[in-house]
Amino acid sequence: MASGVFDMALQRDLWSTAELREIFGEHARVQRWFDYEAALAQAQASLGLVPEAAAREIDSKSRDGTIDLERIGVAVRVARHPLVPALRELARRCSDESAQWLHHGPTTQDVLDTGTVLQLRAAHAVFLRDLAAVGRELERLAGTWRDAPMAGRTHAVQALPITFGHKCAIWLAELARHHERLLQVEPRLFVGSLVGAVGTQASFGEQAGELERRLMARLGLGVPEISWQPARDRFVEYAGLLGLLGGTLAKIAAEIVLLSHDEIGELAEPSADGKVGSSTMPHKRNPAACENIALLGRSLRYAVAFMHEALGSQHERDGVAWKVEWKALPEICMTVAAMLAQTREVLAGLQVDAARMRANLDLTGGYLLAERVVFVLARKVGRQMARQWVERAIAQGREHRLPLADALRRDPQVCGALGADEIAAALDPSGYLGTAPARVDALLEQVRAAGWTRP
Repeated sequence: MASGVFDMALQRDLWSTAELREIFGEHARVQRWFDYEAALAQAQASLGLVPEAAAREIDSKSRDGTIDLERIGVAVRVARHPLVPALRELARRCSDESAQWLHHGPTTQDVLDTGTVLQLRAAHAVFLRDLAAVGRELERLAGTWRDAPMAGRTHAVQALPITFGHKCAIWLAELARHHERLLQVEPRLFVGSLVGAVGTQASFGEQAGELERRLMARLGLGVPEISWQPARDRFVEYAGLLGLLGGTLAKIAAEIVLLSHDEIGELAEPSADGKVGSSTMPHKRNPAACENIALLGRSLRYAVAFMHEALGSQHERDGVAWKVEWKALPEICMTVAAMLAQTREVLAGLQVDAARMRANLDLTGGYLLAERVVFVLARKVGRQMARQWVERAIAQGREHRLPLADALRRDPQVCGALGADEIAAALDPSGYLGTAPARVDALLEQVRAAGWTRP
């Protein structure tokens, strides 16, 4: 019976995806161990280290699809060892003659570490695919709303106008950097292990180097420069990169939640049939999907932090530090997969209220354009004097609860330098967007040239 959020029928699709649950499921994990043993036996046979017939049988029996997880699990509880009971399961399928050549030379960590790398490689492909899908949605949003003015906010309050397309383009640029990082880590991450008990390859004799190369070639992995059994930076780095990616996705979701507040009302996540806002209040339209993504981001941060405990491995192997990865890495990967899938769904159906964005720009009575008035006025009277005049008008306007335009028109020095039409033009938010639309265009051109968002 499932008892954790990644496996419970009631929770699992909020915390993970079926695809990642399969990749990190017990059956897949043991199968990766069997894949390693089969590839090792074949590589050893090619060098005359084990009989070819034994290698063929080990390979065949490793892929017959019947893994008795219950029996292995019972044996693990007795043996207190994760791999040996699984090897006994595989040996049981083979003839006595072939079984004696199974697991000929490697240590448990060789098998488990390489199996984890194979799982991460499968998950990595999913991440790149789904990150591209999220990128495509942001491309669309950035282009569609390139010129749509909205309030830019700093320190939680309105600052100056931006465009919603510009906001989406910034998100897209951040994800583009994450994509680049994920590609850069591949040669460091996707390497296997065949070093034996203490990393010296002593059990493999003079042909150790060639055997290692042949094994990794069969598995499609790189050959490490030296043993990495006590050096866990590969997995910790990858966890950190996924933490960065998840942090961006959580930030996007949290921003959508903020902009969905009734008092702002500029965005709304998709509304689907069957979605319930409240068990008692029928009018509620809660941003439940974005809230879930933001929650996953918080959980992810702690799992990434936990992974750093693996760096403190002692001597040539440390079961305390090493086993941290068994819990943290699958959770990190499943969480990020859920965040990517859910973010794509939200962005694909995101409802943008451009009229409300424009209306919200007027909430402060034009005061968020005060900077522009200073620059317009400075061309006539100089920077320092322009700022003094505008600050005086702002103080009078706020005291008498006037829109900035009225406050400026009441100031004799300001209205002596600027006509009513000039004041009105200076207070038009759509005329003070700077390079935002052009920078959106440039960013979209870069992303399309790079090609990472293509299906």
